[in-house]
Amino acid sequence: MTTMQQSNMGYSKRRWFLTLGGLFLYVGDICTDTALAVRYFQEMKYVWSGMTTLFIITGLIANQIFSYFWFLDDMSDERERVTVSNSKGRFLVLHLFGMGIFLRYYHLLKQGYRAIWKAPNSYNSEPQERHKLFCMAADLSMLKLFESFLESAPQLLLQLYIRQGHDEWSVFQYLSLVFSFFNLAWSLVDYRALLRRSLLHIRELPSGLPSMVYLLYKLFTITSLLLSYSLLLILSVYSTVGLTIIWMVGTMWAHLLQTNFCTSGLLELLYRAVIGVILVFSFFNIKGQNTKREMIIYYSFCTAINFSTPLMFFILKPELMAIKLFWTVSGLIYGGSLLGLVSLVSYYRFLHPKRLEEDEVDGLETETPSSRRIKTFINP
Repeated sequence: MTTMQQSNMGYSKRRWFLTLGGLFLYVGDICTDTALAVRYFQEMKYVWSGMTTLFIITGLIANQIFSYFWFLDDMSDERERVTVSNSKGRFLVLHLFGMGIFLRYYHLLKQGYRAIWKAPNSYNSEPQERHKLFCMAADLSMLKLFESFLESAPQLLLQLYIRQGHDEWSVFQYLSLVFSFFNLAWSLVDYRALLRRSLLHIRELPSGLPSMVYLLYKLFTITSLLLSYSLLLILSVYSTVGLTIIWMVGTMWAHLLQTNFCTSGLLELLYRAVIGVILVFSFFNIKGQNTKREMIIYYSFCTAINFSTPLMFFILKPELMAIKLFWTVSGLIYGGSLLGLVSLVSYYRFLHPKRLEEDEVDGLETETPSSRRIKTFINP
C-alpha cells in the first residue's frame, strides 16, 4: 500500500463531526418519539402511546443485546481490547440501563479526538490503530441500522397512519416524522460508507455520485412502501397480518441461507428476526451472495403493492378518497416507486462495483471479532 493510500485512510475531522451529527440525530429521534408517546398518553390515546413506546423499547432492547455481546467478543480477543478497563459487570449494568450506544459513541468520539488532535501521527501511521477506529465506527453504524429499521421505520409508518387515517397532528408528531426520516437516511448513508472502509484489505466502495444514487434508491423505495402500508392500514387494521407474514418470510429466508453473523445460536436467531423486520421495508443482500433474482422478486412484489394500493381505495372504499392528502400521498407513492426503481437500476447497472478487489495491508493479516462481524453483515 502506498503512502498516499495510507494517508487517505486516516480517521479525519470530517468523520469525527459526522459521528457527532449521527449522535444528534439518534438522540433527537428518541427524544421526539418519547415526547410524542407522553403527549398521546396525556390525551388518553393509550393505544397510540403504547405503540409509539413499544417501537422505542424494541429498538433499544435489541441494540443493547447486540452491543453487549459484541463487547464480550471484543474483550475475549487479545488483539482488540475495549479501550477502557471496565469490567464485564459494569458493561452489563450500562447496557441494562440502555446506555450501550452512548457508551460506543463515547469510546469512538474519545479515541477519534485523540487520533485527530492529540496524537495524529501515531494513530494514522499505524494500520492497526486506523483499523480499530473504523471497526468501532462500523459496529456503531450496524447498531444504528438495526435501530433505524426497528424503531424509526415502524415509527414513520405508525405516525403516517395516525396522520392520514385519523386526521390527527401536532408539532411533536411532525418532529417525530422528521427525525425518524433523517435518522433512517443517515443510517443508510453511514452504514454504506463505513462497511467497506473498516475492512482495510478491501478497497473502499466509491462515494460521491454512487452514494447519492444509492441513498435516493433506498429513500424512494422505502418511502413509497411506507405510504402504501399506511393506506392499507387505513383500509383495514388487519393489514398488520400481511406485514407479519412478510416478516416471517424474510426471517425464514435468512434462516434458510444459514447466516453466520453471531457467535451464539440464540443471538443468531435474534439477528435473523431483525433481518426479517428490515426486509419488510427494504431489500439487503443478507449473505454477500448474488441476489439479482431475489431482488427482482422483492421489488416486483413491492411495486405491485405500491401500484395496487391507491386503486384498492378507489374500488373498495371510494368514500375514503375524501381523506385529506389522499391524492398527494397517491402521487408520492407512484412517483416514489418509479424514481426508486430508476435509481435502483441506475445504481446497479452503472455505479455499483462489479468486483471488490483485494488490497494488501501490512499488519492486518489476522481477523478480529469486529472485522468478522463486518464481513458477515448484510451488504448494500
